[in-house]
Amino acid sequence: MAKINVKNTEITIISIEEKDYISLTDMANAKESESRAADIIKNWLRNRYTLEFLGTWEQIHNPIFKVVEFDHFKMQAGLPNFVLSVSEWIEKTNAIGIIVKKGKYGGTFAHKDIAFEFGSAISVPFKLYLINEFQRLKEEEQKQLGWSAKRELAKLNYHIHTDAIKQNLIPQELSTTQTSIIYANEADVLNVALFGITAKQWRDSNPELKGNIRDYATINELICLSNMENLNAVFINEKMPQKERLIKLNQIAIQQMSILQEVENRKLLK
Repeated sequence: MAKINVKNTEITIISIEEKDYISLTDMANAKESESRAADIIKNWLRNRYTLEFLGTWEQIHNPIFKVVEFDHFKMQAGLPNFVLSVSEWIEKTNAIGIIVKKGKYGGTFAHKDIAFEFGSAISVPFKLYLINEFQRLKEEEQKQLGWSAKRELAKLNYHIHTDAIKQNLIPQELSTTQTSIIYANEADVLNVALFGITAKQWRDSNPELKGNIRDYATINELICLSNMENLNAVFINEKMPQKERLIKLNQIAIQQMSILQEVENRKLLK
């Protein structure tokens, strides 16, 4: 569940089968009080244009949509005595574009395509602000997804790195405690080469932060770290002394970070 703020109204967004559904109830609250939200949605639903839009959307996206029932509703739309609730629409037609959720965070939710259309029932400016805020949310989610993917890549490469340590730097007779000391020592080769400090030095300097130095790295730093883990594994296999590896990895880190920063600056200028 996520929330966006549209013209001082908090709008809830939920994900169902990887599709975004926006709260029509929250949107209706922007026009009237909470007690009137259901009436606004019901009045919107009884409109002939609305039903044609919903029916067309369902026929495109919903293979089990009951077209015959839809035609029945469409014929009655616009008549003075025609009333249609969201629950009835869903039950009679097998619609999936609009859902009703019960409970504390319940209400009427609609697929983003339908929610944007409902935005016109609130006001044209509201609809445009809604689309803008929704797109901003999606952009932020993509940035976070990219960061998470890079973090997972760094973790996967760490297994390659530790395997090289195990095969080349850890004698068979070492205890588990001794092994962990060597692993930590090798991890700090990368930390010092890229960040200039060890993991312990970072923790001592940032006692209020949870996690480790790599959890607070930028995307560029994570990309560089991923490359360095692979290179260090190669250097270890080649029996290169740790001191030489540290110097070489530091030079590589400086070069790669400079290139990544240059690429990022070019993107910002476009």
